[in-house]
Order: sequence, then structure tokens, then C-alpha cells
Amino acid sequence: MTKKILIVDDEPYMRLLIEQTLEDLEDEGVELLTAEDGEDALEQVKSEQPNLVFLDLMMPKMSGFDVCNQIKNVLCMNDVYVIMLTAKGQEFDKQKGKEVGTDMYLTKPFDPDQVLEKSQEILGIALRLASEVRSQKSEVSYD
Repeated sequence: MTKKILIVDDEPYMRLLIEQTLEDLEDEGVELLTAEDGEDALEQVKSEQPNLVFLDLMMPKMSGFDVCNQIKNVLCMNDVYVIMLTAKGQEFDKQKGKEVGTDMYLTKPFDPDQVLEKSQEILGIALRLASEVRSQKSEVSYD
């Protein structure tokens, strides 16, 4: 079965940034999906059943809290790992995230390496370290 990651953010540049952060996973057969609002996200969760969801908090139509609550508490899809990725880092927001079932809470700006490493861990994928890849690309043979 193909592993899937759903990236949900109403800001196109943020979706693109997260996609670029995770693009190495596509080489391992992971499918990257995107949604631009909460309603679209919920529909894709139902139809695509992603393994992992990166979920923005403040979105049109349906907030990240509402989407997570639907995934975890209404649909009872507890095998879907939800990472709230948001600029709202106050303790109140983190607590509300826990209450609706968020598995992890990351604040923006985020560390791309942390996002990639956590994705690999959740999906059970081991990639070569980015530094190893860069090192190999920089080696030039003059033979």
C-alpha cells in the first residue's frame, strides 16, 4: 500500500515549502497530497486515507482544530498521524490541539530537517542523511 502525506495550508507558498521539504520521500514511493482548506482536507482524509497529515490551524471553511477533531473523534481514524503546523504557538492553542487529538504540535517557522525526520519516523522510511547526499553530489571525478 502506498504511503501518503497530506499537506494542508491555505497559503500556497507554505504548501510548496512543505512539499519541497518532503520531496525526497517521493523517491521512496510516498505520495504527497495537498489541500488548501479544512473542508478539502477532510474530504481527502476520507478518500485517500493518508498516513500523516500536516495541518495548518487557521484556515477558511474549517479550522485545523475542527479537522483534527473530525479525523480523530468523529471518524475515529486514530491511525492517521496529525501534526499541527501553525504560527499559533501559545500554550492555550497547544492544549486545545491535545484535546482534539493532535499527535504533535509544531510552530512556524519550522525546521525543515525536523519535519522530514519526523515524517520518516512516522512512515518507517530511512533516507540517507541530506549531508551524505550533498557530499556525494559535490564529489567530482577528474579521471
